Amino acid sequence: MAECQGDGEGAKSPMELYEKLTAQGEQVRALKTAKATKTDVDAAVQLLIKLKTDYKQMTGQDYKAGCPPSENSVAPDNGPAAGGADDEDTVDPWNVSTNNAKGVDYEKLILRFGSSKVDKELVDRIEKVSGQKPHRFLRRGIFFSHRDMHQVLDAYEKQKSFYLYTGRGPSSEAMHVGHLIPFIFTKWLQDVFDIPLVVQLTDDEKYLWKDLSLEDCHRFAVENAKDIIACGFDVNKTFIFSDLDYMGASPEFYRNVVKVQKHVTFNQVKGIFGFTDSDCIGKISFPAIQAAPSFSSSFPQIFKGRKDIQCLIPCAIDQDPYFRMTRDVAPRIGYLKPALLHSTFFPALQGAQTKMSASDANTSIFLTDTPKQIKNKVNKHAFSGGKDTVEEHRKYGGNPDVDVAFMYLTFFLEDDEQLEKIRQDYASGALLTGELKKLLIETLQPMIEQHQQRRKQVTEEEVKQFMTPRPLHFNF
Repeated sequence: MAECQGDGEGAKSPMELYEKLTAQGEQVRALKTAKATKTDVDAAVQLLIKLKTDYKQMTGQDYKAGCPPSENSVAPDNGPAAGGADDEDTVDPWNVSTNNAKGVDYEKLILRFGSSKVDKELVDRIEKVSGQKPHRFLRRGIFFSHRDMHQVLDAYEKQKSFYLYTGRGPSSEAMHVGHLIPFIFTKWLQDVFDIPLVVQLTDDEKYLWKDLSLEDCHRFAVENAKDIIACGFDVNKTFIFSDLDYMGASPEFYRNVVKVQKHVTFNQVKGIFGFTDSDCIGKISFPAIQAAPSFSSSFPQIFKGRKDIQCLIPCAIDQDPYFRMTRDVAPRIGYLKPALLHSTFFPALQGAQTKMSASDANTSIFLTDTPKQIKNKVNKHAFSGGKDTVEEHRKYGGNPDVDVAFMYLTFFLEDDEQLEKIRQDYASGALLTGELKKLLIETLQPMIEQHQQRRKQVTEEEVKQFMTPRPLHFNF
């Protein structure tokens, strides 16, 4: 869904960042003195916290008012920590990073974002209401956080249906395996609840953030749509749309964009997203476009103008800032708040300190990769939790919690008992790193090859059908 930079990235030196921090602190005090709205104060405070985090990362020291940094104040580069770290993880729509080899601390993230944990009670309830065994992503805590999921299930039990909304930011022709995660899970939700889905392709956003032509962004959207269709979505219940196409074709969608824009201030988006005075106005207004599909009235051809149909958004948790903003605005413009299910991040091959990125071929396994490329990437780049020698590994065992091959298997291996046996064997030393990587290769190769075959069968006519605004099969 989005790519951007934090406010602190405009500062080239510790002193520049210190001055930004000082000015932002003064702004917070001024807003409080003027008794500004809680929303404006909270947004300014969030930006202040972000700048303080950037300052500590740059200088290695906490910010102290009246104590400017020395000219040579730069944080030491000690590399990623193998264990825990005191520093807060960086998680926003454009940056995901942590010093912990196990990845982001999702328990802390739930507290920080104010969401709710997907606990056993909720998983059991989804099973009861849907009548289906929970998806492995639910069973394994890959979708780990939510907003208002119990409310969605309450309504569903009373025969009040809902719809799904997810998206993709088409920055390249090829998607990687991490991009499949929300679509695999959304497909399962569509099937078990028998509900419609809208998929937003934010080609406009990629044009605003990336050094790409408008034509390329739109072309990437159409190419990415083919990969999404290849996931097996029901054409009678799925509408995929390009922002560049749909914004001009749907007055109702654009009206909702404008309603959101009116109720969010520049100060708020600076605080939420870290925009700076040098960002183009397209970036500043874009969050309203990502918010609009959360409202059923944005799709009159599907919902016949109704405003009271709940939206459920499955997405990675780095997209949550968009929808915290959306949920804040929704009741003020007469709409229901969207509900959310948040997933963990799909780690880069080099380790869970960051997520897989399409901009670095060596961190990613693409849906276009050959079996040989998959094998080479896993063997050469996948971070290992094993020991340095076979003897040490046999004696002490490996660490599956930091091993990327094992992490990937938790996403794609269906059998829970087989996965647990692999974990135990690796931790005990019975299974070597090379053998674990071989298991992953043997899991990924056929999965990606099957996806490639399905994608080849997607015709231009089929893409057009999915991307044409039309009624869907939906009883509401």
